[in-house]
Amino acid sequence: MVICRSFIAIGAALLSLGCTDMPDANCWQAAVERQAGQLGYRNWIVIAEASFPAHSRPGIRQVNSSVSIPETLDYVLNVLEQTENLRPKVYVPRELRSVENDFAPGIDELRKAIKSSTRGHELTELDQQSLLTLVEDANRSFDVLVIRTPTALPYSSIFIELQPGYWDAVSENRLRERIRQEQTQKFVRPL
Repeated sequence: MVICRSFIAIGAALLSLGCTDMPDANCWQAAVERQAGQLGYRNWIVIAEASFPAHSRPGIRQVNSSVSIPETLDYVLNVLEQTENLRPKVYVPRELRSVENDFAPGIDELRKAIKSSTRGHELTELDQQSLLTLVEDANRSFDVLVIRTPTALPYSSIFIELQPGYWDAVSENRLRERIRQEQTQKFVRPL
């Protein structure tokens, strides 16, 4: 009887862990699909290399991917492209360009695979510390989804800033210019 209760308690504990702690090959994909619908403008997704630090701050959710960074990136961008309300802005650490294959075997192939996984999205380079600072600043008010991969190469994490899918920088600049002109005309008009 005691053994039966112990098995039930252990089973209940394992079920309560959820996707983030269970090694299910497709669990991370379900988490991405579910959370992509919840994330919005100014939220971030980090596709992280294996040593990326775990965070305990509220608003940072972490799932573990069973596939490499390029494969995870391809999947995440595919999910984001299915939403009409989000457009990904993809960042890579500037240091990734300079890491030598002699010191990090496989980095040349990884760079090529990342480039082909971007699905035509432009890659913006920033220093890794700047990217980490942007994510930390965003986390003060917005959510961050970290997808940790088994990829073990330096400076290989990918950072995705979510932007409105139906509004871009050109549209925003045109709107601001129009508002500025309306304000100027309002002050010029005679009463």
